[in-house]
Amino acid sequence: MDSFKDLETVLNKYGQKLIDYLPSIALAIVMLVCGLWIIKFINRLVAKFFLRKDYDITLEKFIQSLINWGLKIVLFVLVITQLGVESASLVAIIGAAGLAIGLALQGSLANFAGGVLILLLKPFKVGDFISAQGIDGTVKEISIFNTKLNTFGNQLAILPNGKLSNENIINYTEEPFRRENLTFGVSYDCDIKLAKEILLNLVNEQETVLQLEDKAPMVVVVALADSSVNISVRYWANIADFWNLRFHILEEGKVRLEAAGIVIPYPQRDVHIYNKHTDIAK
Repeated sequence: MDSFKDLETVLNKYGQKLIDYLPSIALAIVMLVCGLWIIKFINRLVAKFFLRKDYDITLEKFIQSLINWGLKIVLFVLVITQLGVESASLVAIIGAAGLAIGLALQGSLANFAGGVLILLLKPFKVGDFISAQGIDGTVKEISIFNTKLNTFGNQLAILPNGKLSNENIINYTEEPFRRENLTFGVSYDCDIKLAKEILLNLVNEQETVLQLEDKAPMVVVVALADSSVNISVRYWANIADFWNLRFHILEEGKVRLEAAGIVIPYPQRDVHIYNKHTDIAK
């Protein structure tokens, strides 16, 4: 009988507290639902605002993500406070949780800081072709924590912003022009001046090669290698014309050199065999 009385007392006590908390719980749920709807509505307004303005798409996505998460954190604090948690206690809990999360997620925080640096310094933007961390590709998206690249093989590469902001980056599309440096190796027995003339004429025939005063094409001997005389073909071109021009000059250059009797050698080695027993007999 005593156990039943104790159970009844406990049920009455906590049942009454639950009834007292029901209005706060109901209000917190309503606040959560309404808050999520308002956040969604604000996100739509922000997206429409950026559609009307000509801002950098990378900055737009970063700001949208920052606003979204910031509003959700504020909503979380309001809901918890509505449930009866005191502000001072909540601040202490958030501080302790923040310290623990910060220690556990040092890499993620470094990536976040790296994302902020990339957006501020703008070493590249969406649509640029870059080389970073041994990967070449076109920038598809720059988010808070990582950057996505589309590689030449149409593969998705995801690079963490922390390392990306602290390592070397080559941006191939930042400048409107790009300089090529093709090397052709010809035999030592061939006419070097004729080979240079053929290659220079080939370059000058291309309409997409820039013929500016400070960007004139040139063909020079750059090395006397073990098996060949290396000739460098240097010219400038627009980014859009660069690769097609490179492929054409490589192929046509080989064809024209061979048609003129100029040999493009391959690495070779002379081997001398020494017969010890024959020398002794002699």
